Amino acid sequence: MHSSYKKLGNYIRQVSTRNKDLTISSPMGININKVFMPSVANTVGTDLSKYRVVSKKQFAYNPMHVGRDEALPIALLQSNQSIIVSPAYVVFEVINTELLDPEYLMIWCRRAEFDRNAWFTTDNTVRGGFSWDSMCDMELPIPSIEKQREIVKEYNAVVDRIKLNERINQKLEETAQALYKHWFIDFEFPNEEGKPYKSSGGEMVYNEELEKEIPEGWDIYTLDRMCNCLDNLRKPLSGDERESIPGEYPYYGAMSIIDYINNYIYDGVYLLVSEDGANVVDEKGRPALQYIWGRFWLNNHAHIIEGKNEISTEFLMLALKNVNVAHLVTGAAQPKINQKNLMSILLGKPPEFLLQIFDSNIKALFQNIVSYSEQINLLKNLQELLLEKMSRSEINLVLGTK
Repeated sequence: MHSSYKKLGNYIRQVSTRNKDLTISSPMGININKVFMPSVANTVGTDLSKYRVVSKKQFAYNPMHVGRDEALPIALLQSNQSIIVSPAYVVFEVINTELLDPEYLMIWCRRAEFDRNAWFTTDNTVRGGFSWDSMCDMELPIPSIEKQREIVKEYNAVVDRIKLNERINQKLEETAQALYKHWFIDFEFPNEEGKPYKSSGGEMVYNEELEKEIPEGWDIYTLDRMCNCLDNLRKPLSGDERESIPGEYPYYGAMSIIDYINNYIYDGVYLLVSEDGANVVDEKGRPALQYIWGRFWLNNHAHIIEGKNEISTEFLMLALKNVNVAHLVTGAAQPKINQKNLMSILLGKPPEFLLQIFDSNIKALFQNIVSYSEQINLLKNLQELLLEKMSRSEINLVLGTK
């Protein structure tokens, strides 16, 4: 190990404050992104006075499941508001923040090398626990406090830019959704005089299939008449198969990118609809969707569709985000929306001229979403680069972002 590496145990100490006065009533957990989140554990009837308190600039980690997940769930609390975590968690703090910056330590804990080392030192229990002694035995480079703070500043600049782009994308999608709702749910699309259709007296007729009034002249289509389904091209790959062909092309699953490989099946703009898993629908019964583009591979846990004829893929995305499909989900242990049920979804189909006008309005929004998303991907690559460089004693990072 390089001489600049120091044992972590010389810089940290455990904290054992309990929630004795029950001033905090909502326990927190730690997600896979190493961020505190509301706990999913059932705490009804639980004695919360035994839960551990975490205060600002203190860490908590779950010592269990490291062997199973090959990663240590650890997080640093940045908020002024203290939280509580399970009594099974370990809570600790930096002894002297003039020697070790807590944020610098948290950045180190995000590195893949850190998780690998934690995994290698887990115990032999079924869950694969990671003890406090093992944490103290971990080693990391500890440059001057000035250099640590420089690294934190540069890393946070990338993180902040990613968050900004994500917020912009959220606003862009919300704008597109608001326009869709105004035009195709409230039926206030512009009439021939440019006025809101329904509130200006536009003719409405009752549709028995949708059980509501729709504008006169609209059709009702099942989804299979509005899209091409390309599920037949999907091909799942095992972890070993993917490991043997690393590359630049995303390998998608039901909810996100799982890996990157050296080949692709699809090339274009598509909509993925989660086929199975715990999150096939949200709390309002809407399907889990991914709007994606470019070249990629897809496993068999998401349906893949694209708009056809005058129906754009973007229109389908906005339409499906406003449909409750909970009644189409089958399976109790493993919720699923099969292809037949997905294709049976009923949607109102506006006239072609109206679809063309709508698409021209949302085109720029989606182009910007793609642009900001690609910036996010580049920034995340830079983020990983910064993490890799932390182990080098000659750290000298210069960001090209503003």
